[in-house]
Amino acid sequence: MSDDSAKEQALAAVDRYLAGLNAHDTEMIRSAFNFPHLRIGAKGNLARFETPEDYDFSHFLKWTSGDGWHHTKWDKTEAVFATEGKVHVAVDFTRYREDGSVIGHYFSLYVVTCQDGHWGIQVGSGNGT
Repeated sequence: MSDDSAKEQALAAVDRYLAGLNAHDTEMIRSAFNFPHLRIGAKGNLARFETPEDYDFSHFLKWTSGDGWHHTKWDKTEAVFATEGKVHVAVDFTRYREDGSVIGHYFSLYVVTCQDGHWGIQVGSGNGT
């Protein structure tokens, strides 16, 4: 697989994650991950999900409760490093309330890996949740 093909697959996984997030669809989010899946929060807190069954959408809602989150949009996605089985994807994104008002702008780095032919986000780290 070429680096360009790896980048395409990784960006597709990242887009699948956002689609699942905005749809509140746990299965779609899981399909965008590889497991174990790690999240490193803004304060260095670490969440580890060993299996797909360990993650559900309520985890995201717990992290964003209180701010009125309704949906998220990518402002920019960029594959900044790629090898045959791993791609680092930098994302800038904005979180919105239902009325369209902005909650905030954030940055994350996703490490997207290929496991048994499946491209999924293995690690996410950023200044959001």
